[in-house]
Formats: sequence, C-alpha cells, structure tokens
Amino acid sequence: MTGILRRHRARTKRHRRWDDRGVSMLEFAGFLPILLVIGMAAIQLGLVGYGINQAGSGARAAARAESLHEGTGDAAGRAAVSGWLSPEPVVQRGADTTTATVTVHVPAVIPLFSGWPVTRHVTMPNDPSPLIPGRS
Repeated sequence: MTGILRRHRARTKRHRRWDDRGVSMLEFAGFLPILLVIGMAAIQLGLVGYGINQAGSGARAAARAESLHEGTGDAAGRAAVSGWLSPEPVVQRGADTTTATVTVHVPAVIPLFSGWPVTRHVTMPNDPSPLIPGRS
C-alpha cells in the first residue's frame, strides 16, 4: 500500500511542477511596464529637483553680481546654471535692491509629457560702495 501512495505522490508532484512552469515569467512581463514607468517618474522628479536647485543658484549669482557691479547679472546667472537647462536670467536693479529671476527648462523623460519651465526669484540689497578692481 505504501508503494502505491509513493507512486501517486510522485506522479502528482511531477504534474504540479509542469503546470507552474513559466508563470513567474509571465507575471514579470506583465509587471515590467509598471516598473519602467515608476523608474522614469523617479528620474523625472530628480531632474525637476535639479532644475529647481540650478534656477535658485543662477538667481542668487545673478542678483549678487548685479548688486556689486551693474551690468554683470545676466552673465553671472547664465554661468551659474548648467547649459543644457537653457537658463534665461532677468535682472532688475532698483535704488536699494536688485531682483533676479532665472527660468530653466527641465526636459521630459516620460514620452507623453513635454518639458516645463522652473522659475526662481532672489532679491539682494545693493552694495553702497561698488568694488572697483585695482582700487582699495
């Protein structure tokens, strides 16, 4: 009797093994597009964060340079930002303060979206005695 049970168990075990073959591959293939979209969304969020950081750095550099030396803010704002983000600095110098606005264009990683602009503003007080190179 035990021999019959062993053969029956071995036969059903073999049968189960062949039934489940390839199921995990199909489950992975079905879940792969979801994983790719999640990964691309994470990369996109990282690019947006990088764009925000770069726009803030460019605005600070532009406002500081313009507050110290009139006419140098645009160049400093462009130099402080990565070129592939296409920075657009706008500097407004007032009597007491200088305001710089830098807009960068964050490219899209996910194909259905187009890139979008990120803007940062910084205001700094003007230096009452501008520095002149070679003079103390």
